[in-house]
Amino acid sequence: MELNSLFLNSWLVKNWKIALAALLVIALANFVRYITKLQRYTKIFEFSKHRKTLLDGEEYVGADFNSKGNKRAPDDTTPNNSYVPALKVDKHVPFNGATVTLPGGPKQFYELANNRRSVRSYSAKRIPPLELIEECIRAASTAPSGAHTEPWTFCVISDPNIKQHIREIIETEEEMNYAQRMHRQWTADLTPLRTNHIKPYLTDAPYLILVFKQIYGYLPNGERKQHYYNEISVAIATGILLCALQAAGLNSLVTTPLNCGLALRKLLARPENEKLLLLLPVGYAADDCVVPDLKRKALKEIMHLY
Repeated sequence: MELNSLFLNSWLVKNWKIALAALLVIALANFVRYITKLQRYTKIFEFSKHRKTLLDGEEYVGADFNSKGNKRAPDDTTPNNSYVPALKVDKHVPFNGATVTLPGGPKQFYELANNRRSVRSYSAKRIPPLELIEECIRAASTAPSGAHTEPWTFCVISDPNIKQHIREIIETEEEMNYAQRMHRQWTADLTPLRTNHIKPYLTDAPYLILVFKQIYGYLPNGERKQHYYNEISVAIATGILLCALQAAGLNSLVTTPLNCGLALRKLLARPENEKLLLLLPVGYAADDCVVPDLKRKALKEIMHLY
């Protein structure tokens, strides 16, 4: 009797309509959230299924994005030898190995590379001849690339007005990056390098080299040509460029302007298949230039012999 009385006098029994309504509201809210999430995933799937180009940073690996979609159909029995290579090679020639070497060998190259520093303060008075920049970019163009697609474009900026526009675009975005977009740990890690959203080197350096990756190219008939591992290929070319600039006695800085790629591409009227990867100010270090006293990892920390 006591238990029965307690049950009949309980809040849930007396207010069962309110409890039931609350449960229905909770169930409805969860249902709406599930449907919303399902619709969002469906839209993403449909977009991914029909898009012809992958998102910035993704790579094409065996994709056919012309007439047959991104994947080979299960019933496609076309033999591989029916596909025409995009690369035209008439013949293979004998190769006798490396014949152009440094007198001091790898030790000399290490000393050259180890002497390179990231410079944020440039002389506006000392102007390197354009021929030096051209030879350095020519060296960068010897980099290996996926299926020899050479998916790089180097835009060399010396015009003061264009450099000023570039600086305005980057500083506007970087102020937002440092204030809101970047994690506090990220900005804390940059503090020892004395870097912030103000970038005077963008107008002080005699040259800016904007390195674009071509996410795809074009065949003579106008169809798109796949650029395999385009970001990796362009990164290798940039590494060679940095070494060439150092060999030429020039200083540089590798920068990755966050959220600036589209605006800079439009400023320079570059085509849609090009995405900004890196921006390098290039010139001679200012007389009052200082750099952090950094130490590099020892060989035993980065090399493991098996």
